[in-house]
Amino acid sequence: MKVYFSHGKESGPWGSKIKRLAGIAQQKGYAVDSIDYSDILDPDLRVERLLSVLGETGEAFVLVGSSMGGYVSLVASEQVNAKGVFLLAPALYMEDEDYQQQNYHPHGYVEVVHGWSDDVIPVENSIRFAKAVDCSLHLISGDHRLNSSIEVVEQLFSQFLVSVDSH
Repeated sequence: MKVYFSHGKESGPWGSKIKRLAGIAQQKGYAVDSIDYSDILDPDLRVERLLSVLGETGEAFVLVGSSMGGYVSLVASEQVNAKGVFLLAPALYMEDEDYQQQNYHPHGYVEVVHGWSDDVIPVENSIRFAKAVDCSLHLISGDHRLNSSIEVVEQLFSQFLVSVDSH
C-alpha cells in the first residue's frame, strides 16, 4: 500500500511534518510519495494534479493532507477508491477563499486532527465536517502547523494506519 501526502499552501512536499509522518508509514511497510504543488495556488487545480497521479497507480493507497492539502486529499477521495484519508487542520468550508467545493462526501476511512489554537482554519470547520460525515476528530493542543504537538500527531497517524489495515 502507498501513502500520498499533499502539503499546504505555504509549505512544500517534504516539509518536516510530512517527513516525520512518511517515516512512520515506511516503518509500517508503506511506500510513500509527496506530491509537489508549489507551482499551483488554486486548490481545485491541485485536486486535478492529485487525481492525475492517482490515475496512474494500480495499488491500494491512503491520502494524507494538511491545510489546503487536506481539502485536496478530501475532494480527490470522492473520485477514487482511497483506503483512508488522514486530514491535518484541513481547509474546509473556506467559502470566502478560492475553494470551489463546500460539501464533502468522502469514500474510505477518514480521521481529522485539528489544533485548538489554529488561527488560520477555524477548528469549528473540522467539527462541522466530522459531525456531517460521522468520522473521528482529534482536537489537540496546538496551532495551525501542529508542530508543538507533532508527537501526538505521529501517534494518531500510526493508529490511523493500523485502523486502515483492519478495514
